[in-house]
Amino acid sequence: MAVPKKRTGHSAQGKRRSNWKATKPALTKCPNCGQAVLAHTVCTACGTYKGKPVSIKDRVEEVKEEVKTEKKAKKSTKKTSKKEENVTEFNEALKTGNETKEEVKAEEVKEETSEDKAE
Repeated sequence: MAVPKKRTGHSAQGKRRSNWKATKPALTKCPNCGQAVLAHTVCTACGTYKGKPVSIKDRVEEVKEEVKTEKKAKKSTKKTSKKEENVTEFNEALKTGNETKEEVKAEEVKEETSEDKAE
């Protein structure tokens, strides 16, 4: 194995390394928010890459909006679906003519609807 006879001096080492220069990174503007971003990387401000949402930051906002709309839709459908189920059970009880749990449920449905109308 080759071993140097003498240690390299500071000036010789500096002359050899004189061409080792740091370059400025290439910056571009984000098409979504306009902030300066390193080239070929995801925008740290809005989380997009080439105009498309990529990171969690951008998706979190979208998911929150979707959840809000789903909750509103679920609240309105739950009330109507329960009433519709009770009404169908009531109609079935009338067809069969049996005085059982169905008839009791039907009376509860009538009471609920009268309460809703009173409000």
